[in-house]
Amino acid sequence: MSKHERWSRLLELLAAEGRLDVEDAATTLEVSPATIRRDLDELAEQQMLVRTRGGAVAHGVSYELPLRYKSSRHASEKQRIAAAVAELIGQGDVVGLNGGTTTTEVARALALRAGGGGTGGGRRESSDASAPSLTVVTNALNIAGELAVRPQIKIVVTGGVARPQTYELVGPLTVGVLNEVVLDVAVLGVDGVDPQLGLMTHQEDEASISRLFAERARRVVVVTDSSKMGKRAFARICGLDRIDVLVTDSALPAEMAARLTEAGIKVHAV
Repeated sequence: MSKHERWSRLLELLAAEGRLDVEDAATTLEVSPATIRRDLDELAEQQMLVRTRGGAVAHGVSYELPLRYKSSRHASEKQRIAAAVAELIGQGDVVGLNGGTTTTEVARALALRAGGGGTGGGRRESSDASAPSLTVVTNALNIAGELAVRPQIKIVVTGGVARPQTYELVGPLTVGVLNEVVLDVAVLGVDGVDPQLGLMTHQEDEASISRLFAERARRVVVVTDSSKMGKRAFARICGLDRIDVLVTDSALPAEMAARLTEAGIKVHAV
């Protein structure tokens, strides 16, 4: 197991339990306690956890993995979800993307399609050959960086203060830009979908920006792997009544699919 894989597993365990014991972690990962101690020391130096005598604890009550350590989780499911979402986007659409691993995959799928890798649905005819295939509005720095080199895509980046865990821009500057645009589609990644409370995420500042994406859009598409279904997080984005389409993987429980359908949401399990 590589160091990156160990760090990812340690952070996942910390996210689930809130604390780590060196001996228990060594047994789980099948490495020596000395290796775990070194890993925890290095993660503490990067302010990703707090070292304690014999282990480590998470920063604060609610803990989220930095984006770079979440990218490999449920990777194949996210790629299938992204490909399905790309087919729902029409040529010339203005698409809002918040941050996250699944929306990052959506951005990549849209870039492939804009470059000739697919036709997509709802295609608009345009007499201007120089017009972009898509306009993408995002508050995610990593998404903007990947799409900025794509000449077929017009990329609009909100201002704001960057959160290092998710590369998302948040705050009044972000709100100011989003208040001035109109979106055809908002594609939202989330940390939880609760039947009563709706869409949820770990951070309240990110929740408010995602809520504004939804408010500025004619259509809202939620993208999430099935592990988030039925889960709650700290901050509420919006209710299920604001969602038009939910795209997830085929492991979606039948009961949850039925409840979403009853709420008027089109469910695509791919």
